[in-house]
Amino acid sequence: MTTVEKTFNIFDILVGNKGDKDFGKKPVVIQGITGSYGSTHTRLMKAYGTNIAAGVTPGKGGQNFEGTPVYDTMADAVKATGAQISGIFVPAPFFLKAAIEALDSGIKLLVAIPEHVPIRDSIKVLEHARKKGARMVGPNTPGVIVPEVMKVGIMPAQPFKAGSTVVFSRSGTLMYEVSYNLTNKGYGQRLCLGIGGDPINGTNLIEAFDLIRDRSDVDSVVVVGEIGGDAEEQLAEYIIRTSFDKPVIAYIAGRAAPKEKRMGHAGAIVYGNYGSAESKVANYAKAGVPVAKRPAEVPELLAKKLRK
Repeated sequence: MTTVEKTFNIFDILVGNKGDKDFGKKPVVIQGITGSYGSTHTRLMKAYGTNIAAGVTPGKGGQNFEGTPVYDTMADAVKATGAQISGIFVPAPFFLKAAIEALDSGIKLLVAIPEHVPIRDSIKVLEHARKKGARMVGPNTPGVIVPEVMKVGIMPAQPFKAGSTVVFSRSGTLMYEVSYNLTNKGYGQRLCLGIGGDPINGTNLIEAFDLIRDRSDVDSVVVVGEIGGDAEEQLAEYIIRTSFDKPVIAYIAGRAAPKEKRMGHAGAIVYGNYGSAESKVANYAKAGVPVAKRPAEVPELLAKKLRK
């Protein structure tokens, strides 16, 4: 178990405990709130019910964005709000500085939205987060959502409904599609988290599984993977090694992609058999994890698993 996992549970940071007066109202700071991307999604997060307590844009301190105060620094924003969650919407070249500033100010959950973040910057932020006892989700993530409670990210609201299935996804749009199919078949979600499509993940699949393995409010897991890397192979080995006992269903994107050609995500590239869909399906089979051939098949496989 890592230092981060000993420090907090992601559910506690996001929503607290049911029955608390602040359940689902944890304050969130948005870095880059006045940019076109940050402002658009801030409106949508607020409309969903997320408590956007402050924003940060250097040089615009003292202003407000549609009623939300804007500060020059994260230190000022955290001091004023007591926030432990930050959503980063700054362009990739400014990500490293913004993330380090957030962590140094006391942020414990860093939701890193930008894509095209240099790998060396992601590694630096991940190492700094661990030193600070914090967790990063992303970069290149759609964010995290606790359906019908709050969201920090860019996902649309419509596909998600409250329930007891967790969705972990390396793809943003497929997280939406799979959740939509689950919702339509009556399987609501307790949490949906975008692992991110980059080679470096602030929270990888195994760490994500560790977060929910002992939670009584989670009865099943859907993991959306894709070709490239060995994240799914490692997850399959983890499921076997730790006797993970919640039902798990998988979907793997990119089965028809040509080898040694990057397809969208920086991590979605296959060299020979390394990272191939065949390798991932075979390893999941060893772990007893059925793999859907299309997103619409996910709830069908889940229903069979839950009946056993």
